[in-house]
Amino acid sequence: MMALWITDECINCDVCEPECPNQAISMGAEIYEIDAQRCTECVGHFDEPQCVQVCPVSCIPVNPAHVETRAELQAKYDRLTAVAQQPST
Repeated sequence: MMALWITDECINCDVCEPECPNQAISMGAEIYEIDAQRCTECVGHFDEPQCVQVCPVSCIPVNPAHVETRAELQAKYDRLTAVAQQPST
């Protein structure tokens, strides 16, 4: 679960996926999807979610069933960047 999700109004225009700094957006069975484990709503990277900014049909709303606080999103960003910075063995 995450605060952002892509609705079925998605037209698969391909503009959101490359804008995501966390690689949280990928093509699903029919439309793009957001991986809840990777989405920080761009906290830690930008002031606003980049996918929302570039979406031409405004199909990336806040999911009212699961809202994350800025602190929770920052903690998720911190975990993701810590994992990315660990040396591989």
